[in-house]
Amino acid sequence: MALLSVAEALARVTKGLTPVDTEQVTLGEACGRVLAEDVVAGLTQPPFDASAMDGYAVRADDVVTVPATLRLIGEALAGSGFAGKLGQGEAVRIFTGAPVPAGADTIVIQENTEASAGVITVKEAGPGRHIRPRGQDFTQGEVLLCAGAKLRPRKLMLAAATNHAELPVRRKPKVAILATGDEVVPPGSELAEDQIVSSVPTGLAALVESQGGEPMILGIAKDTPESLITLARTGSAADILVTIGGASVGERDLVSAALRSEGMELDFWKIAMRPGKPLLYGRLGHQRVLGLPGNPVSALVCGLVFLVPMLHHLLGLQEDGRRHVEAVLSQDLDANGRREHYMRAISTWGSGGERLVAPLSSQDSSLVADFARADCLIVRPVYAPALSRGARVTIIPLDD
Repeated sequence: MALLSVAEALARVTKGLTPVDTEQVTLGEACGRVLAEDVVAGLTQPPFDASAMDGYAVRADDVVTVPATLRLIGEALAGSGFAGKLGQGEAVRIFTGAPVPAGADTIVIQENTEASAGVITVKEAGPGRHIRPRGQDFTQGEVLLCAGAKLRPRKLMLAAATNHAELPVRRKPKVAILATGDEVVPPGSELAEDQIVSSVPTGLAALVESQGGEPMILGIAKDTPESLITLARTGSAADILVTIGGASVGERDLVSAALRSEGMELDFWKIAMRPGKPLLYGRLGHQRVLGLPGNPVSALVCGLVFLVPMLHHLLGLQEDGRRHVEAVLSQDLDANGRREHYMRAISTWGSGGERLVAPLSSQDSSLVADFARADCLIVRPVYAPALSRGARVTIIPLDD
């Protein structure tokens, strides 16, 4: 039987996923969250014609010929404007951000003037009016941020400027993470000779959190259906249940059978991907189930390729969850086989600024230290031909 392609598997795991519910959060809680509704400006900015410089508000007609001497009739401060109106031959001392007085249409910068008792002499008018017109930045009622935007610092600053103290955001999708296996123990344990540390939940939880989700680490299930089902039930409120290990073909790979006994509808459990062939996907009531391989690198690579897009669909993000970019090979690369290969690689930068990538010497899916050194994945299509140094390849960056 032909293995399912990565593209088809990705289409299936994201099919029908709709954005989760909305909640209101304060601006201080909104960084990294995903906007659920458009943000409309609650005011006009600037709300009045404002001075862009420290200097004097004047009438342009009065400074056509310089030097020009004008009578000083008052001052305008930021937060305390001049209440009167300028007439011919008059000027108002003004500071940056202050409202431009009625009758004035030009700001003469301070350096181009001399002041004495009650008068100023304009030595040079200079080009430009130095006035920020009302509504230059945005106007009340204007849509400034669209639903699906990830709220980063610049967008949050804009939201604050529009006079919003709270924002509607998507709640964080909950991802329950369940490790399996008699041989794995939590980090910090005293290990017996036949035990290994369960590292994958830590990496997956960090991945989920970095992508706007809320991880729930359920623990480690023993290799019995009863243990697996008991722990899986504790994560029943999650949007996605992620299992680690137990989804291959061995006699003790119990995940599929145990979850099907709970009502899971299995969609697929093998794909044409390296690393990550034994990937399981199904539905358990409202919950999506993603069964990852037990090897640490395989599990996290599958998390990047499948779990991240699932989260982005649940969040209603505008941007694509898969950041594929191009780079240049810094060494020759052999032809690929029948599975799409995600090769761990390290980047350097060429003199022209191009990104040069080379795969690690070993692509063993159990090598966590090598994976931590890598900064990208080279994506090799099925049966891709051999490539020479200098060829362009598609990569997925691992670090922002």
